[in-house]
Amino acid sequence: MDSVRSSSPFYPKEDLIMLSLSQFKTMVAAAGTDIRAQEKIFSELDAAAGGDGDHGTAIVTAFNAMAKAEGTDFKGYLKALSDALQNEACGSTSTLYGAWLQGMSDAAPEGATSLDAAALAALFNGGLEEIGFTTKARVGDKTLMDALIPATEALVAAQAEGVVAMFLRGAEAAVKGSEATCAMRAKFGRAKNLGDRSIGPRDAGSASMACIFAAFAKTVK
Repeated sequence: MDSVRSSSPFYPKEDLIMLSLSQFKTMVAAAGTDIRAQEKIFSELDAAAGGDGDHGTAIVTAFNAMAKAEGTDFKGYLKALSDALQNEACGSTSTLYGAWLQGMSDAAPEGATSLDAAALAALFNGGLEEIGFTTKARVGDKTLMDALIPATEALVAAQAEGVVAMFLRGAEAAVKGSEATCAMRAKFGRAKNLGDRSIGPRDAGSASMACIFAAFAKTVK
């Protein structure tokens, strides 16, 4: 155990070996609660960076749709989450999150109701790969990918530390990645039309993604 983890109150002395589907559903619900609480903030960030100013509304709509999803194993539940976005929500946010969740579903083992660290790493890698086919944005482009990519990489790299640590590492990386967007010039969406004027505000999509990972980490620990 490294010195940072052993001295921090945020890291448990004993970690989870497996994550159950019930725990994961609780994590998703918690993320929805935190997203709804920050709806106004996300829209304000979107407007400040030159976007439509509706990201808060869009991400809340997405989570409201996902709240209706059901499933008896990881593959089925993640597919239901993705389908809910495709059927009940619209816009780029739902398209991107739908791809992310579909990629996770594709990577989930058949019939699994609990996942170990290696399976979770494969799950999130699958989600990142699929969303990467949907958007060309990568780190440095001032989008949600600035939070999602480092979060996924950190989560995967922390496999040996245990399930809880994976989400804590992922959350830390997501926040740092999102905060870094303040210094970036937008390259996608309406914000790219502002050029250098898009530098300064935090990207709304990365902020909401960081919020999700923070909720995951807070809930699972």
